[in-house]
Amino acid sequence: MVKDDYLSLNRALWDERVPIHVASDFYDVAGFRAGASSLRDFEPAEMGDVTGRRLVHLQCHFGLDTLSWARRGAVVTGLDFSQPAVKAGQELAAEFGLPARFVAADVYDAVEALGETYEIVYTGLGALVWLPDVERWARTVAGLLEPGGFLYLVEFHPFGDVLDDEDGRTVAYDYFDRSPQVWDVQGSYTDPDADTANTTSVQFEHGIGDVVSALAAAGLRVEFLHEFDYTLSQRYRSLEREGAVYRLPAGRPRVPLMYSLKAEKPGAS
Repeated sequence: MVKDDYLSLNRALWDERVPIHVASDFYDVAGFRAGASSLRDFEPAEMGDVTGRRLVHLQCHFGLDTLSWARRGAVVTGLDFSQPAVKAGQELAAEFGLPARFVAADVYDAVEALGETYEIVYTGLGALVWLPDVERWARTVAGLLEPGGFLYLVEFHPFGDVLDDEDGRTVAYDYFDRSPQVWDVQGSYTDPDADTANTTSVQFEHGIGDVVSALAAAGLRVEFLHEFDYTLSQRYRSLEREGAVYRLPAGRPRVPLMYSLKAEKPGAS
């Protein structure tokens, strides 16, 4: 079954795309080098002051968000299953003079691979779709948090994945379909024309209810779940750019395209 081979297929895809992404305008490493942050404006506001706090970023890719939290004073660790991504993160941290630990491991092995607990677990956009078991992920998060610590999750809203890729208006996919989705796509979202050999990916949809229920079952208390009516790229042709974000045209009924969630592990820190 493809599901049984999802890890090696996805790792090969992400390994190959690391240099493409590091060099891309999409990630804008040059802008980061000049002092820009890769975080969305609402993230620091929702997260609060991270100065001196121990933060682990799961599925960190090559670590720009990880290093953005380091610039805000957090003591950061980034974990990703791609060794080339981890190496790129280490190189960027050294270049920018930012203290950061990067570890190569599958997210489900994070507790053993990292060997410590944290005040904050952070997971950024586009991470959960690569994981087949969201309940196991939630247990991993709980295992990484010290009592009183919290998860801060920012994700693309799963409702957006049911809409037609062209107009973003028609319901074209089943929201409740949890079967593995196998895609064969040349290039990358940063450069559709990039010459790539590893083009097969395996993805898994998780509804909002799946995520919240998994965190509750793992013993975490959800503090908030915020939904946003915009996204960061032209997911559908009908989206219109508004500054750094993309929205449906004025007058169209709005739908949720991203969400953020904070969940605490009970107990005194």
